[in-house]
Amino acid sequence: MIGDDIHRLATELWPINRSITGDGVRLTLDIIKQHLPNLKTYEVPTGTQVFDWIVPNEWNVKEAWIKDPNGKKICDFSKNNLHLVGYSTPVHKTLPLNELSEFLYSLPDQPNAIPYITSYYEERWGFCLSEDERKTLIEGDYEVFINSELFNGSLTYGELIIPGSSEKEIFLSTYICHPSMANNELSGPTVTTFLANWIEGLDYRRFSYRIVFIPETVGSITYLSKNIDLMKRNVVAGFNVNCVGDDRSHSFLPSRDGNTISDVVGKHVLKWIDRNFVEYKWADRGSDERQYCAPYVDLPIASLMRTKAGCYDEYHTSLDDLINVVTPSGLEGGYNALKCAIEALENNLFPSIQVLGEPQLGKRGLFPLLSKKNSSAEVRLMMDLITWSDGKHSLLEIAEICNAPIWDLYPIVDKLVEHDLLELR
Repeated sequence: MIGDDIHRLATELWPINRSITGDGVRLTLDIIKQHLPNLKTYEVPTGTQVFDWIVPNEWNVKEAWIKDPNGKKICDFSKNNLHLVGYSTPVHKTLPLNELSEFLYSLPDQPNAIPYITSYYEERWGFCLSEDERKTLIEGDYEVFINSELFNGSLTYGELIIPGSSEKEIFLSTYICHPSMANNELSGPTVTTFLANWIEGLDYRRFSYRIVFIPETVGSITYLSKNIDLMKRNVVAGFNVNCVGDDRSHSFLPSRDGNTISDVVGKHVLKWIDRNFVEYKWADRGSDERQYCAPYVDLPIASLMRTKAGCYDEYHTSLDDLINVVTPSGLEGGYNALKCAIEALENNLFPSIQVLGEPQLGKRGLFPLLSKKNSSAEVRLMMDLITWSDGKHSLLEIAEICNAPIWDLYPIVDKLVEHDLLELR
C-alpha cells in the first residue's frame, strides 16, 4: 500500500527541526532527494529583496533546555523540537519562576498539548510546554539555555521540473518549514514526493510539471519573485499540497478566481471520491494559495486537502502526530485525490466522433449481444459520450453532463479511439 511508503518517509522526516530557513530544511530536502534524484536545491541569500519582503536571517539550533531549581531538565529541545519558540535568539541566564513565566507558552484549553509558536520577524526567545507540565513548576530559580544562531545565511528551497510534450505546466507546491507535526507539515511534502515519483514514471505526459518544496509564505514569495513571468505564461493548473494525511474529511479550497480548470477538476474529483467533502471559500484561505492567487499573480491554483489547517483540534500542537492523526490510509487518500486530479487534467481532451449519425457498435464488438448486469448502463454511458463528442465539449464537461466520474470514461474513450470512431483534440 503506497500509504505505508508515504508514512515511512514521514516517520524518517519527523525528528528534524524545520523552520523557514536552516539546516533542517536542507536535511529534509536531502532525504527527499533520495526519492527524487532530479530535485535541485537553491539558496537565496539573507537580505535579498523578494517583492515586498526580504529574505530573513538563517536560524539554526544546537541545544535548548530549562533546568528547574532541582537541576531537572524541562522543555528539552532534543526530546521535542516544539519546546522551543521558532527563531529564538541565544540565551543563557537564570530567572525566578515569575519572570520565566513571561517566556513560557501553553494551552489551558488543551492541557496535554505542546503548542507550536514562532517569532520569525521580531527577535525574542521562549519555550513551549503543556499546561499540565506548567502546573507542576515549583518556585525557585531556573537556568535557561538556548544555543542558537541567527546570521546572514540563506533561504533554501527545492525544485523539480518534469518535462512533458508541451511547455504548458501543472504546478504543485508544498511547504517544508514546520518542525515535528504530521498533517500540517509532513503530509504535504511526503505525498508530493510520491506524486512526483508517479509523474516521472508516466510513459506519456501531455503537460510539463513544476514541483516545489518551499518554506511557507516567504518561500512562495521568493519563488514567485524569480519565476513569475515564466509561470504566468506556462502554468495552466496546479494545487497547493498541505494537510493531506488524516482519515477525516476531504476538503476543497478554491483559487481566488474560483472557476479555473483546477477548481473544476478538484471539485469533480472530490464529488466522486467523498460525497461529504467540505467546500471552503476563498475567504477561508490560509496557506501559499494566498501568494499564487494574489492580484496580478492570479495563477490557477486550488487545494485538495483532507482536514484543512486550523479546522482540527490538534492543529499547531504536539498532538498533530503520525499515530492518532496522520495514518497510512489517510495519506493514501490524500495521494489518490491529487493523482485523480492530475489524471483528469492529462485526459481532459476534446473528443470528436468520426462518423455521421450514430455509429454501429455491434459490428465492432462494442455492443453486448447478451444482456447482463451493468451492460445497459455501460452502453448508455458510451452512447452519452458519443452524443457529446462534437469537438466542442471537453471530456470533463462530458463527464459532468453524464453525471459520471471522468475516470469511468477513460476505457470507453480508449475503445472508441482504437476503432477509429473517436479523435482526441
